[in-house]
Amino acid sequence: MFQLRKYRGQLVFLLDILIYIVTSSILYLFSDFPFGDFYWFARHMFCMVVLFSIFQLILRTYDSLWRYAETREYTSLLAGMVLSVAIYLGIVHFLNGTRLWIMQTLASSAVSLLVMLLVRFSYRIYRTHQIGYQAQGRSYLAIIGAGSAGANLLHEIQLNRNTRFIPYCFLDDDPSKFGKSISGVPIKGPIDALQEILRRTPVTDVLLAIPSLSAARRREILNLCARTGCRIRVLPDTVSLLENGSSMYANMREVQIEDLLCRDSVHLDNPGLHAFLSGKTVLVTGAGGSIGSELCRQIAHHSPARLILLDIAENGVYELQQDLLHAYGPALPLSVEIASVRDAEKIDKLMQKYHPQLIFHAAAHKHVPLMENCPEEAIKNNVFGTLNVASAAKKYHAEKFVLISTDKAVNPTNIMGATKCLCEKILQALRYNSDTQFSAVRFGNVLGSNGSVIPLFKKQIAYGGPVTVTDRRIIRYFMTIPEAVQLVLQSGSMARSGEIYVLDMGEPVKIYDLAENLIRLSGFTPHVDIPIVEIGLRPGEKLYEELLTRSDDLVRTDNNKIFIERQPEIAPEALFAGLDRLSAALESDNPDELHAALHALVPTWQDPNVVNERAIAEFESQTRLSLPDDAPARAAEPAQSLQTI
Repeated sequence: MFQLRKYRGQLVFLLDILIYIVTSSILYLFSDFPFGDFYWFARHMFCMVVLFSIFQLILRTYDSLWRYAETREYTSLLAGMVLSVAIYLGIVHFLNGTRLWIMQTLASSAVSLLVMLLVRFSYRIYRTHQIGYQAQGRSYLAIIGAGSAGANLLHEIQLNRNTRFIPYCFLDDDPSKFGKSISGVPIKGPIDALQEILRRTPVTDVLLAIPSLSAARRREILNLCARTGCRIRVLPDTVSLLENGSSMYANMREVQIEDLLCRDSVHLDNPGLHAFLSGKTVLVTGAGGSIGSELCRQIAHHSPARLILLDIAENGVYELQQDLLHAYGPALPLSVEIASVRDAEKIDKLMQKYHPQLIFHAAAHKHVPLMENCPEEAIKNNVFGTLNVASAAKKYHAEKFVLISTDKAVNPTNIMGATKCLCEKILQALRYNSDTQFSAVRFGNVLGSNGSVIPLFKKQIAYGGPVTVTDRRIIRYFMTIPEAVQLVLQSGSMARSGEIYVLDMGEPVKIYDLAENLIRLSGFTPHVDIPIVEIGLRPGEKLYEELLTRSDDLVRTDNNKIFIERQPEIAPEALFAGLDRLSAALESDNPDELHAALHALVPTWQDPNVVNERAIAEFESQTRLSLPDDAPARAAEPAQSLQTI
């Protein structure tokens, strides 16, 4: 059977020839020709068969898989037959052939073509029936969007014998499509009536197949999908489809973090970015991490003279190295260095070896509760690691040094935030009498990064719950990894010295709402199928984060998504004296001295309990003002739709 598949094209070709011969012979037998003319009939038929074969082979009619045949394949078959008949009639006319032979040839060709097409249509119907039979017991699918993307997806599903979906219906907002069908699948609508349309149907999965949707409309439709209780899948945007290939079925995916963000992604357009990176030696510390690895991928796209991956964790940086080698090969000069930013001597040797022109410092300990338990490690890695790399950058005259900072550095309430705040101050001090331009980029939580809340929620949902949140009132700013890296690169290209860049991240997000959204979009009902449990704030955690010290500290850049925060002048001598005291406190192994030394360097460091009590009082005050009279009854009801993110 498998050997025959290799010769299906040849077999179909022979079948077409047989169809033509049999059809022509039958018509000849029922025609007015005397049997004595059979010799002449055979000569005419042989001539037509030869012409038909030549044109079908020229048009490569039999190179296609006929179970996937579309307009082009049928047109090719028709064109080959028409050309064969046209050439044949020209030959007959030139040889003064009789009118009866011409009529015989036209009739034979037309009927043969119809039989050939009938055979192909019959085979496709058989294939569709066979696949539908094999799909019994699988999931019924509703496709939102009866446009080209939805139609192509339906076609691929119907011809995929291994599919787990049975298309049940389309939903669309175009009234002219209502009541019609695509390949036998009915079109219903409008989309806003999704919940009512799918009620009392066997549909268990819904696919959003409108790649060109705006973020606002996508949010509305995901709201509607979440109410159905169905599992939800989406097609990515048009650009992603073009990058990943045209197969719709292969691009089907579950709802991702970007869909939960429910806002248009930030795309920062900087014509000078390529000039900033191209031909430069670039060092990325923490290259194996979420931000560091994406930095390397985007930098590699701009043809650096050399890209240096530095990390102490070998596994992550090894995987990144393999990805880059696969994507760029020898076109990308790549170096991997396994080293710790704590090792000042090793960092100095690497700077002397490579003389990087651009340095992106992403290496840091970032997990708040863990750093509360191990403050000395946060200080060694974040503070003195940054000092080592930045000092070496200054010593070897790097052009630019960009620090990856965090919103937790603003009025910090934990060790991690305080250390990152101090890192920003170190850059302020080092910029004096330096050829190197130092800058920092500050942003909020990164969706999908290592240790972020989304992977944890997904894992908890897969376990069947519960999903744990620290406090239902906690809010955070979120952005995607590519957005964060775009900001880092663009701000690096804009930076002069001592500046802190802040991204306009829109409105903050309630983590509790994020958990409910993810549960709904996974096909479950929060608080019914998957419980949500509050476990209390962790050490050093506060209910909200800030991106700015004061709102009037902002300076707008040429890009309306990027701002610069004004920084007070730093006295370098006092800062370095404080760092000497902090280093001595580390060696003393005295936690009280360590905290005191860090507090002296970061006076904005606050007690998280005080900050949270103030936030809770403000939250309760706003709640009392905004709730209507029937608020207690409403508060007891579970949320029925996705919250705006």
